[in-house]
Amino acid sequence: MQAEHMTSSPTAIIVMGVSGCGKSSVGADLAALLGLPFIEGDALHPEANVDKMAAGTPLTDEDRWPWLTIIGETMADALAKGQGIVVSCSALKKIYRDHLRRATSGRLTFVYLEGSHALLSARMGARTGHFMPPALLESQLATLEVPTGEAGVITVSIDQPVAAIVADASRGLASLA
Repeated sequence: MQAEHMTSSPTAIIVMGVSGCGKSSVGADLAALLGLPFIEGDALHPEANVDKMAAGTPLTDEDRWPWLTIIGETMADALAKGQGIVVSCSALKKIYRDHLRRATSGRLTFVYLEGSHALLSARMGARTGHFMPPALLESQLATLEVPTGEAGVITVSIDQPVAAIVADASRGLASLA
């Protein structure tokens, strides 16, 4: 399925959820399926944020706002050029998601990757080479405002292989078109 078949105009898609839910893998595969560029949202964090998380210190709202603004500007730039885009971003709070919606003039869909605490813990424990330590999962879960009921949100269970998650997300996106 190509992106132009989904909507009449380019759209931005954020693959969201807490650390360990598979945002990067799902986002990259979904972008490839849709023929859209993928941006790893973590790569847009200021270095101070990465250092803070690597040290096991949860980010505050003040830490996150500059990062969210960069993500919003990146999506808005793509849309202004007539291009769709897929970005991974935790987008844990509704106020963050609303900020990103404003940045894209509402041309934004969220794919929320939902999983149990046990599954998320296991995935984070098995991960290597990532700056986010498993200990920060608790703070992310405490911060998460589940987007159920918000417009433009597709919820996909992560209790399945990545290919099935991507297929579910693609079907959900097509249903919104």
